[in-house]
Amino acid sequence: MQFRRINNLPPYVFAEVNERKLQARRAGVDVIDLGFGNPDIPSPEGVVDKLVEAARQPKNHRYSASRGIPNLRKAVADRYERAYGVTLDPDKEVINTIGAKEGLAHLMWVLVQPGDVALVPEPSYPIHIYAPVLAGAEVRRVQLSTDADFFDRLTAAFRTSWPKPRVIVTSFPHNPTTLTVDRDFFAKLVDLAHRNDVMLVNDFAYADVAFDGYRPTSLLEIDGAKDVSVELFTLSKSHSMAGWRVGFVVGNPEIVEALRQLKSYLDYGTFQPIQIASIIALNEHDAYIDVVTDEYRVRRDTLIEGLNRAGWAVEAPKATMFVWAAIPERFRSMGSLKFALDLLDNANVAVSPGIGFGPSGDGHVRFALVENEHRITQATRNIRKYLVDRSNASAE
Repeated sequence: MQFRRINNLPPYVFAEVNERKLQARRAGVDVIDLGFGNPDIPSPEGVVDKLVEAARQPKNHRYSASRGIPNLRKAVADRYERAYGVTLDPDKEVINTIGAKEGLAHLMWVLVQPGDVALVPEPSYPIHIYAPVLAGAEVRRVQLSTDADFFDRLTAAFRTSWPKPRVIVTSFPHNPTTLTVDRDFFAKLVDLAHRNDVMLVNDFAYADVAFDGYRPTSLLEIDGAKDVSVELFTLSKSHSMAGWRVGFVVGNPEIVEALRQLKSYLDYGTFQPIQIASIIALNEHDAYIDVVTDEYRVRRDTLIEGLNRAGWAVEAPKATMFVWAAIPERFRSMGSLKFALDLLDNANVAVSPGIGFGPSGDGHVRFALVENEHRITQATRNIRKYLVDRSNASAE
């Protein structure tokens, strides 16, 4: 049987690691899972309490508003004002989405169509590439790395693309590479958009997960950004509410309105008790962001120190809940998928192969900081033994 759209999707690389992991666990193996970026930190207690309270009220069991209830949109606008000094009109410049992935996918439906081009960094979180693809657009990938000026590479790709790109998708702090950009990068990007009539979409999923004094910049902080840009914001990481599926698209009012019109045909919004509880998260639990960030910082430091002791030199990221690690030189010829599977089979540690984020990621694996520091310590001990055993075997 022939299907539409899904034929354009490649095999899901991570599925092979997940299947091997499940097989190991069924066999009684204690696998330490640092692969899937699924936050394990509990959501704020007060937010959970509000969810339970709201869920007990029958009036909240009815259809809600696909754009998000007014007080939720106002809470997001207030959060942007507090955190970034960005003023948003909650009625025209904020819309609730059922998580950032749904938001980005449907956003692309109103921004691109067959014949259009989107520029997307690579390596990339898969939805950044395949949301435009599913909308029928052609994606031009721009390699993202630390050894060259990404903006220059992006500009070159823009100038040589035909037809001219309609959308540029960014996401900083970046998943999976953990790369960050400064305010000047976004200022140059907004200037490029104004001069070339191109729209900007920034996935700001890791807005609040940053370390060592680094403060991520919102694209909307740049003068004139709202004329050409929208940003995706989510509670998944900042408040450890990944399973709640609470996201937002904020910024340019015309784009927000277009998404509102589309969503009115597609859904009736997030379950209203979740929206009500999310208002509490945004209005009353800014301090919880520090709790979450401190936990990820401890885990990051534990992983980095353990890997370095094992002889695997990795730099500490300034943001996100991930560590992007170049595969040790002597194993690089294996490729990231084979290396990840070998690490799983022989060290009982699951990681994400870099090739799952695009061909340019194949020399790396991604660690997700989703186990506590004791489990991470055990993982690095297992990895150290694995590296020693592999070295001894090659020397024989």
